[in-house]
Amino acid sequence: MTLESLVVSQDWQEVSVVECILGGMQIGVAVEPDLAKARRYLSRTKVDAIIVDYDVDGSHAFVNGLDRMHAYRDTFPLIVMGSRGHHDELRSSGADFFFDKPISVEQAVHTLAAARNKILHGRLRYHRQELQAPVAIFINGKQIGGELMNVSQGGIGVYTSSELPMGETLQLGFSMPGRETEVNAKAKVAWKNEKGQSGLQFEEIAESDQQNLQLWLAGRYFEN
Repeated sequence: MTLESLVVSQDWQEVSVVECILGGMQIGVAVEPDLAKARRYLSRTKVDAIIVDYDVDGSHAFVNGLDRMHAYRDTFPLIVMGSRGHHDELRSSGADFFFDKPISVEQAVHTLAAARNKILHGRLRYHRQELQAPVAIFINGKQIGGELMNVSQGGIGVYTSSELPMGETLQLGFSMPGRETEVNAKAKVAWKNEKGQSGLQFEEIAESDQQNLQLWLAGRYFEN
């Protein structure tokens, strides 16, 4: 698993501290002191976190423009840092996390570790694990056999020999390798194609089943 970050700063002493901390967390670091070049970098490279130094002229406008630049803005954390003279700006920047300069290593480690946890949570939320296993699907009490194609926290992909009605709410049950308990849920047909493949979105699932599914997916994700 590789995570990547972009640090926008001209303060090389503080950048070296941030690089050291991120390296210890196995997060790659690209550094760009120029805001225009940073925008170009982000236009062609997907990153998992952005750290912006508010002491760079124009950084406030740069941060405000991130939501417009990236449709996936909510999937990566934005961290801002700056001198204590910018303390109010840091708090009102809309960033997910912030810390002061000069950097307190303890504070920076705590902040960046929290950011890393958010990154991983986001990745796990959207992770889709391929899985070939039988799934029982019930429509109005009638069972339709199916085969799992993939599983995520929000739903499953299935193959069925019988066509599933679009928008219909179904009852389903399936088991995951290494887990003794079966996952049971109500799900809605979100999409389908002419090959007998359908996407089912969970609408109702027991908390214990959701937790078992999340733990299983996390295990597969980190194995890979």
